[in-house]
Amino acid sequence: MPTARRPLLPWIVWGTAAALYAVAIINRSSLAALGPAAQDHFGIDATTLATFPMIQLFVYAALQIPVGVLIDRVGATAMLLGGSVLMVVGQTVMATVFDVRLAILARVLVGAGDACTFISVMRLLPEWFAVRQLPVVSQLTGLIGQAGQLVSVAPLALFVSLAGWTNGFLGLAAIGLLVTILGALVIRDRPGVGTFAERMIGRTGKITRNARSLGGFQPTGTVEIAPPSTEMIPVMGAPRPRALRFWSQARRLLRLPGVRLAYWVHFTSPFAANVFLLLWGTPFLVGGIGLDPAAAGGLLSLTVLSSMFAGLVLGPVSSRFIERRVWVNLGIVIAIVLTWCAVIFWPGTPPTWLLIALLVVMPLGGPASMIAFEVLRSHTPRSFTGFATGLVNTAGFTASLLVILLIGLVLDMQGAGSPELYSLDAFRVAFAVQIPFWVLGIVMILIEQRRTGRWMREHGRRLR
Repeated sequence: MPTARRPLLPWIVWGTAAALYAVAIINRSSLAALGPAAQDHFGIDATTLATFPMIQLFVYAALQIPVGVLIDRVGATAMLLGGSVLMVVGQTVMATVFDVRLAILARVLVGAGDACTFISVMRLLPEWFAVRQLPVVSQLTGLIGQAGQLVSVAPLALFVSLAGWTNGFLGLAAIGLLVTILGALVIRDRPGVGTFAERMIGRTGKITRNARSLGGFQPTGTVEIAPPSTEMIPVMGAPRPRALRFWSQARRLLRLPGVRLAYWVHFTSPFAANVFLLLWGTPFLVGGIGLDPAAAGGLLSLTVLSSMFAGLVLGPVSSRFIERRVWVNLGIVIAIVLTWCAVIFWPGTPPTWLLIALLVVMPLGGPASMIAFEVLRSHTPRSFTGFATGLVNTAGFTASLLVILLIGLVLDMQGAGSPELYSLDAFRVAFAVQIPFWVLGIVMILIEQRRTGRWMREHGRRLR
């Protein structure tokens, strides 16, 4: 049977897409260990430095829903490759300019390309894998992304210090271009659909024709459409304008308490790690705690390793304990809150063991946020998958964007906005801005979890 001859194709498609995601994470986090270097290179203060990832994340979050709509229309492969090209252009600009305005433009391009990547990969997964495999494959996707985060923490900083700013970022652009070419040759939206390269030349290869999903989908070459229900016929009329259709879809999704629950799960769990790894981790450890840059890079690597380990564990846990997965997420969030509060309110310099605890516990929020997409999958019609994934994915990055900006503003308000003026007390006050975001998120998770349970009982629904 063809299924037996091509059992690896779903994994090859996924692996290539995950590699594109890992490169996107490297691009997203390329300033993680280079914050002080960027301040020196462009001659900027803390608020302006915070503007780089802030604008990048703003573009990322703002484009999630439009990208989700486009994925449902043009396919995940086209959006994935298009996003990768945008990041290649953005990093090329970042490598070659000295004007801070052009550098911000570069981060806009990186943010736009990054916005296309994750939800495109997530959209591919249900087409190639069985439902029972999706939680594990989703966490493995996050794990590979964290490998990209690991590269951006210490190796990238070392490479830039040795090769220089221009060569370092041009190297990132070159890697992105190579992986994009590989994606054009390998990735397919679903079984039976050609790669981007095959569609460009108008020829479909034997591998594509024999492709099979591990979920049991068998392409037949025909499209099966169920007849419409009779109650829908009287209301069919002129098609709605796209803007109205967009808001209609959004309202329809947000009426579902399970979709709102997924939104708040994603809002609450990942932003602390994003803020720390994207920008403020190195300044805090070096300028606040007083570590040397090498030790700070090693500790940042610890956060990524912890996140990768959590990804390996949470996938099977989420798959096995479907009814309790939101409580798993909430438990991790509470552990992050308690650990950060211990660091913020510790008298004097936090001891090494507490810093290590923070850097082990805090990054668990990244893999925990993937539970949001498992919750979403249980409550979203398949035709809305791209749109809904984009909607939920805005949550954590909106929180991250706001917290990054607020930390920079609070540092500047205290007169501690540049590397030579950083202090531990200033960072304590600045990092305390996270607390209201956690409180809001936890309260909303508890409210929507209760509403979701009631809605499912009323409609006789079960989680999947």
